[in-house]
This record gives sequence, structure tokens and C-alpha cells, in this order.
Amino acid sequence: MDDNALGEFLRARREALPPDRVGLPAGPRRRTPGLRRAELATLSGVSVDYLTRLEQGRDRNPSGQVLVALADALRLSVGDRVQLRNLSKAASGVGALCPQQPPEREVRPTMVSLLERLEPAPAVLFNRVGETLAHTAAYARLAGPVGLLDEDGEPVNRWWFVFADDRARQVYPDWDGVADERIAELRAESALDDPFLAHLVEELEIVGGAPFTDRLAAAPAVPRRTGLERLVHPEAGELRLSYESLDAGGQRLVVYLPADEGTAAALDRLTMRGPVPLRAVSG
Repeated sequence: MDDNALGEFLRARREALPPDRVGLPAGPRRRTPGLRRAELATLSGVSVDYLTRLEQGRDRNPSGQVLVALADALRLSVGDRVQLRNLSKAASGVGALCPQQPPEREVRPTMVSLLERLEPAPAVLFNRVGETLAHTAAYARLAGPVGLLDEDGEPVNRWWFVFADDRARQVYPDWDGVADERIAELRAESALDDPFLAHLVEELEIVGGAPFTDRLAAAPAVPRRTGLERLVHPEAGELRLSYESLDAGGQRLVVYLPADEGTAAALDRLTMRGPVPLRAVSG
């Protein structure tokens, strides 16, 4: 990797951000179409001197708060925020960007059989850090069109979707309540010093910003094992779903049931659209 990849990334994003995108006049005397260092410093609350040292590679260990402030000020996309965090970790010499021992992804045969027997109910299995491991065909019909299933075959993290996917606020009309519940799950399912979870949390601090960090800093809450979620589906409209969340020995099984007759009819229509195989992801 370039010896000053972090600094070059910050400078490139600063110089690529038009002043009018952040409410500043363009002016006729600019040598670059982007922001000046002093302007980015003002927008982010980071001193000009410190920003200069970061860009020049003389400081390689910015705090998470500094990264969040710079990412917000630079209007970084989700992908750019992840790249910023990874470049920062590499520059500081923290170590490998990915944990060497990820959480269990293997689905037990008995769990596969249970999911098959749960059809046609939407049901999904998660591991301790919120990754989707397996699900019923009915869950695919429910969750796929809203973005909760990844088309390229990788497990989808339910916490990442809520805080880092722009679609989540349209999918969940009660987004604030869902976000509160996901944070409660995150804290209850795995210790924050779990290296894999720590990596995810560090990324979500940058990508999710204050809606994530404020909740994580609040007093821990006990996650609910049963409740109701409203979900807006592009084909079925708004659905009211009761859920049961069951401990499955280091994994968690969540089963959704219709909370009213309209939702029951909509789920029936979704699950009658043809066969979708039960999905299991193995590591």
C-alpha cells in the first residue's frame, strides 16, 4: 500500500468536493474546484494544523471521532467511509483489517430441517454478529425485494442494513424503534471486545454516524424476544409482522408471523409465487 494512502485519500476527496455542495460560494480565485483545507477544517471541527498533518502523513492515528467528523464534512458515501476506516487502520499499524477467526457460519443439519418444517413462515437464522446464515423460501420472498438478502451470495448483516443502507428508513416506518432494538441485540449477542464485532462496530461508527454511535453509547437495553415490526414491501405494501426470536446455541432463529388478516393475505400471495430453495450459507 502507498506509504501515505490515508492522507492522499483525504486530500483527493477534499479537492473533489465542490464548495456549493456544502453551502460555500465557489468564488473566481480558487486554484482547485474543491474545498480549501481551512474550509474542511471549519466544517469538520478539526484544526487546520492537524488536517495538514493527516494529509501529509505526519499523523497516522486519527481517532474515530475525527474520522466521523471528516467523513460527514466530506459527504462521503458508504463505500468511501469504509475505505477511510480501513486506510486509517492500515496507516496506524493496528493489524489485520479482517479478523482471523470469524463467527461460526456453519448451519447444523437439524437447523436446516427445522427451517424446512417452518415453511411457509418467513424464518431466518443469524449468527452472533448479525450475519444471515440460512432462511426459508418464504423469508426470501419477504426480505429479498427490500434489500435484506444479498444478490451476490454473501451473508447480509441485519445491523449493517439498518444503519448503513439508505433503504432501511423506507423499509421500516418505525425506523427509530427498529434501530433501538438492533443495538440492544448487538450488545446482548456478542461482547464489544469480540474482535469481529469490534471491526463491524468501527465501520458502523463511520458509516452510520450519530444514529449508530449515540445508541451504542446509551445505557444497554434488554432486547425483546417477541414483538411487532412494520415493514413496507415493494410488492405487498405495508405489512405488520409479529416475531419470535429464539436462542439456537450461539445462533438466533427469528420467525415472522402475520399480525393481522391483511398481512396474512399478503404473505400468502408472496409465498405462492413459485419455489425458492431454502438458503444456507456455510463457511
